[in-house]
Amino acid sequence: MKLFFRLLLFLTLTSCFEDKQSSSGTSKNDLLRIKTVYGDILIKLYVQDAPNTVKRIKELVNKEFYDGLMFHRVIPGFVLQGGDPTGTGRGGSGKNIKAEFNHHMHKAGTVAMARSRDINSADSQFYITLADSPHLDGKYTVFGKVSIGLDIAKKILKGDKMISLNIE
Repeated sequence: MKLFFRLLLFLTLTSCFEDKQSSSGTSKNDLLRIKTVYGDILIKLYVQDAPNTVKRIKELVNKEFYDGLMFHRVIPGFVLQGGDPTGTGRGGSGKNIKAEFNHHMHKAGTVAMARSRDINSADSQFYITLADSPHLDGKYTVFGKVSIGLDIAKKILKGDKMISLNIE
């Protein structure tokens, strides 16, 4: 009888969990869409590996903080960076995020938080690697990976704007 109730509990919990996941295995609200003039970039967020960072990014997206901001740093074949309302690379939202280093490597399409020399100085600026960049591994909070649109990211030029960011 105990086995029956355990099995019933397991099936109930499994059913509840599956309802929260899409067919791709990505939970609802774990995708970030960046709309650009070249097309959309879809990013899978690493909620479990950088929960506080993802939470803060979602807060900023929901406040439309990023809408209309430019990519202020673009180094072809390496990285593009945005999220600074001043466009200088020195601005932010005013709220730092504690570093959440994890096991994710900086492969092409990695999305991580930019910061100063202080490891806990990440704020609103993020970058997308355009090529493998192992020298960045373990030094920045990786919070996502481009799942669709790396080709779009590679078209972005310094000064191009993020039309909007949305959580899906």
